Amino acid sequence: MKQIFKYTLLAAGCVVAGLATACSEESYAEQDKGATPVVKYVRPCDVNLSDSLLTSASLGQQIAFIGENLGDVQQIWFNDKKALLSPNLVTSHTIVVSVPNSLPGEVTGKARLITSTGIEVDYPFDITVPAPRVQKIDCEYAHAGEVVTIEGAYFADDPNVPLTVTIGGVDAEVRSIQQDVLEVVVPEGATEGPVVVTTIYGEGESGFHYMDTRGMLFDFERDGLTGLGLDAQNWHARPVREDEISISGNYMIIGNGEKVLNAAADWDDSNYSFEYWSGAWTDPVEYPARVGERLFDVADFTDFNNKSLKFELYIPTSNPWHAGAMQLIFSPTSMVSLGNPGTDVFGNEVAGSNNTYLQEGGLARYLWTPWTSSTAYDTAGKWITVSFPIKDFVYDKDGTGASRMLSDVTDFANLQIFVWAGGVTGEDCTPLFYIDNIRVVAN
Repeated sequence: MKQIFKYTLLAAGCVVAGLATACSEESYAEQDKGATPVVKYVRPCDVNLSDSLLTSASLGQQIAFIGENLGDVQQIWFNDKKALLSPNLVTSHTIVVSVPNSLPGEVTGKARLITSTGIEVDYPFDITVPAPRVQKIDCEYAHAGEVVTIEGAYFADDPNVPLTVTIGGVDAEVRSIQQDVLEVVVPEGATEGPVVVTTIYGEGESGFHYMDTRGMLFDFERDGLTGLGLDAQNWHARPVREDEISISGNYMIIGNGEKVLNAAADWDDSNYSFEYWSGAWTDPVEYPARVGERLFDVADFTDFNNKSLKFELYIPTSNPWHAGAMQLIFSPTSMVSLGNPGTDVFGNEVAGSNNTYLQEGGLARYLWTPWTSSTAYDTAGKWITVSFPIKDFVYDKDGTGASRMLSDVTDFANLQIFVWAGGVTGEDCTPLFYIDNIRVVAN
């Protein structure tokens, strides 16, 4: 009666499979040794679907084989992929197993069970492969002819239905294919749009765009998308230039290549800070279009916890980064604004120009430290796209938890990028940070 009760629970929910005891594991294998396994049916391990029978399953799905003489099964293969089989999840009547999460090289349409004595039993069972998932490209603004890396999942290349990639609506040359990584050449004529990967199993479209202009905050072009942050919206105007390094016109520079950022990354906003404070030196404070606008009036920050701050970044190999955290800091006008403290045109109290908001009040921010204690960081002589989920803006200046979280759209009026502190210690360095196309987009 106990055996039947446990078997019923396993078939229904699988979650109790781990209750099989070590002593019974040995008895199941010994009891069924030399017997031919019999699979009667397969069920899902989702308790809500336990009354369903399966003829197929998807990659990574946990399922239960139900039958007889299963205790001595040592291996289960789905197509040409071997599953990880735990003895704790095997009884005479039930085997709980997860389908391997890798693409099959050969499709047989069968599950093969093998016992310790070499008895093999095939059971008709299909594995469904999801459509490709496109998650990331190493540079969203890569130029035509450059090789880019695309990350994702389920990149299957079938001899009869080859994998294809389009970037910005144009077919791209595919250089190499792995299950979760592609290398492709950016095609001539590609325009702003998603990356689409198509396989025998379907089509996957990226959430990000190639040449993405959605949610653009700063492109550093006076006649470009926003023009914000070019002039005196701060205490420390950063250099902006266009040259042979440019990825899309003007880019902004943090650092000068000579001023040392010491190991503790002490305060040096004159060299290592970019500030954009919305407002103007008027009474009441105004927010001039394309000059002093509040950032939440420039881009959509609703549902901000499902969005990310992104930009293109180039750190020269000649000037790597090895100290401090890059602090990414949004703030409301009640904490900082351009001009004098007082009231704005909407009747809101504004704080005026200051830097105390960085150090007091525990304002939430993102701290990025891609370098390690032993290795400096650069971008290997190329531009990359970096992305920072806003939901992860949870730290104070020293790496501890923030006490004042971002909680309202109006918290996104201003932006500061400051390489400073962070609760880390590195080595003296003279880093350069080239930054372009600062934007906020949906994850």
